[in-house]
Amino acid sequence: MKYYSTNKKVSGVSLEEAVVKGLASDKGLFMPDVIKKMPAEFFDTIDKLSFQEIAYAVADAFFGEDVDAESLKKIVYDTLSFDVPLVKVEDNIYSLELFHGPTLAFKDVGARFMSRLLGYFIKKENKGGLVNVLVATSGDTGSAVANGFLGVEGIRVFVLYPKGKVSKIQECQFTTLGKNITAIEVDGTFDDCQRLVKSAFMDEALNAKMKLTSANSINVARFLPQAFYYFYGYAQLKRLGLADNCVICVPSGNFGNITAGLFGKRMGLPVKRFIAANNSNDIFLQYLNTGVYTPRPSVATLANAMDVGDPSNFARVLDLYGSHAAICADIAGCRYSDPQIAEAIQNCYKANEYILDPHGACGWQALKDGLKPGETGIFLETAHPAKFLEKVEAILGIGVEIPQKLQEFMKGTKQSVPMTKEFADFKAYLMSK
Repeated sequence: MKYYSTNKKVSGVSLEEAVVKGLASDKGLFMPDVIKKMPAEFFDTIDKLSFQEIAYAVADAFFGEDVDAESLKKIVYDTLSFDVPLVKVEDNIYSLELFHGPTLAFKDVGARFMSRLLGYFIKKENKGGLVNVLVATSGDTGSAVANGFLGVEGIRVFVLYPKGKVSKIQECQFTTLGKNITAIEVDGTFDDCQRLVKSAFMDEALNAKMKLTSANSINVARFLPQAFYYFYGYAQLKRLGLADNCVICVPSGNFGNITAGLFGKRMGLPVKRFIAANNSNDIFLQYLNTGVYTPRPSVATLANAMDVGDPSNFARVLDLYGSHAAICADIAGCRYSDPQIAEAIQNCYKANEYILDPHGACGWQALKDGLKPGETGIFLETAHPAKFLEKVEAILGIGVEIPQKLQEFMKGTKQSVPMTKEFADFKAYLMSK
């Protein structure tokens, strides 16, 4: 499979080059030349297949031309050593719980897959030298990537995160690891972190000195595997006899997650429509309403992983659909302020005894507000509520149990490198490595 850039100045790129480079040389995001349709018989029997079997079939459609079958199957099965259950919250609304992986967040799937695929290419080529993974995080990406790549030979990871703008537990998950993981605490916002990463990819001196790639959802190996659980969620709904008129709601920040779902729909996944749930950073909703994309500085909210003022993957959505009208036909949008998010957490717990995290709360509320008669809704519960312990406990007035996995992270000692938001400072730091 060959890949091209959303900026249309780069094409004919191999999967290996797209994964290793992360960002195209024209600053665009890589897209596959072809999005293959899954055969009808796959959907006829999908409810009889395991998560791993479904994921392997989807992975083969994306990567089968470039990775031998045995290796690809091993990558998929190693990635998905955990389940993603569909849980009924109330009549016609289900939660797809994506927080059962090592760091209790949906990004475990993409990060673990990418670490194994990148390791495959490094081992296959045997070229030697370190591959340096740069990742900007507003919360869960950093922990998922850091843990996915921890101890992987030949790879060094730099996690950039906004100082004081991620939860304490999230911070513990990537600042206490050491080994091949370096946490960089940026005095700025997530958008500043993302800008530093993108600027590094475009800097000739840096790229001449060190091999750089990204593990953010701008990398095709990070965002494409997230399509796996959309197919699995549909399969579980089909087992219940509720797969007709399925609506999927995705809490959306940098738009990698929902873009993976849109790829799934293009592959034939029978989803009626998608809802992109925003917090106060509602740039995409404004685009839906006006047809004009106007990025702006992000603002801090309860749902911090969605605090993105210029979603990178909007370029992929636009490339996939080609027009504002086509996008609006498949995707609706909504916006929830902090008070509305808090109210959703309270209301869902009172009605269903189900504890939402702030991001899942946006998804649940969007389905409450937007489902039509005869539709069944799935919202992606993207992280365990204990990752936002102080926020959720303050809203509900009850204690939230901290899973053992998170407790172990909290025992470590923080190790981070302070950094300004100026690229010159970040470049100087990397050049010294």
